Amino acid sequence: QVQLVESGGGLVQAGDSLTLSCAATRGAFNNYAMGWFRQAPGREREFAAGIAWNGGATNYADSVKGRFTISRDNAKRTVWLQMNSLKPEDTAVYYCAASRRSWYPEGEADQYDYWGQGTQITVSS
Repeated sequence: QVQLVESGGGLVQAGDSLTLSCAATRGAFNNYAMGWFRQAPGREREFAAGIAWNGGATNYADSVKGRFTISRDNAKRTVWLQMNSLKPEDTAVYYCAASRRSWYPEGEADQYDYWGQGTQITVSS
């Protein structure tokens, strides 16, 4: 059982940058693809970014491509989401997720097996 803990959320202004962290506090990590999803009020959870187990491949939603960067350090059991040029529409609860079934970070939530509790990001205009 993998336990994921996100941190780094908060209130920022449009155009600001923010970095989220997700630490795997127990269980396997190095062999899992990792993803970041987000859910805005009244909307379904959506994929934002993902990274393969070895960092060799990344995947981004079109809405964040060029602004967000995902990275990981398996020795530290941590994955990060660097977010630049934030927009009000980026406001959401952001969730970290781990997939044991796919080496590639798929964009579908049902491909992920473990989830963090989420961290809120609010971007004011």
